[in-house]
Amino acid sequence: VYYWECKGYTPLFPRILGHEASGIVESVGEGVNDLKPGDHVLPIFTGECKECRHCLSEESNNMCELLRINCDRGVMLADGKTRFSINGKPIYHFVGTSTFSQYTVVHVGQVAKISPTAPLDKVCPISCGICTGFGATVNVAKPKKGQTVAVFGLGAVGLAAAEGARVCGASRIIAVDVNPRRFEEAKRFGITEFVNPKDYDKPVQEVIVEMTGGGVD
Repeated sequence: VYYWECKGYTPLFPRILGHEASGIVESVGEGVNDLKPGDHVLPIFTGECKECRHCLSEESNNMCELLRINCDRGVMLADGKTRFSINGKPIYHFVGTSTFSQYTVVHVGQVAKISPTAPLDKVCPISCGICTGFGATVNVAKPKKGQTVAVFGLGAVGLAAAEGARVCGASRIIAVDVNPRRFEEAKRFGITEFVNPKDYDKPVQEVIVEMTGGGVD
């Protein structure tokens, strides 16, 4: 809905939205050697060309010079044209994925091959929400064993971030959310404590500082 309303970027319509999905490669273009028809894949809207300085960096920063997220681009990079049309008129792409479609065309750097045994109807969130939260914790925040972590929001990304903190060995994982019904389910992802900002008359960061004797790691 955020992109449909054109908040924060240049309106470009008609276009096919969607950025999370799973699928099977139907065909590959010239020069594509690491994928073949029949491969099971996840489209990735923050792609990697595997050649630029960012892709070659040891840090996980998702800033590929060629395929970094671009909400204003609606065409393929190779020729500046779309691969969708209706009645001869172009329909534009979205963040290089356009997954609200039975078929889509993407740059080879914007798909990740997965196991053919992974259930395609369940792995879709791994193409964005889950890897975003988990990766932000494991690859960027990198909490050490026994440290404390606070996670703001218990949506898919937040739960994945909590799971990443659990895997890293964090001793306390404090969730901040305004929906108390999410807490019990969140325990399965490593959440140890729950803070609802609505229960306090002071900023939630002050509450966390008091809980942890100075703040989380």
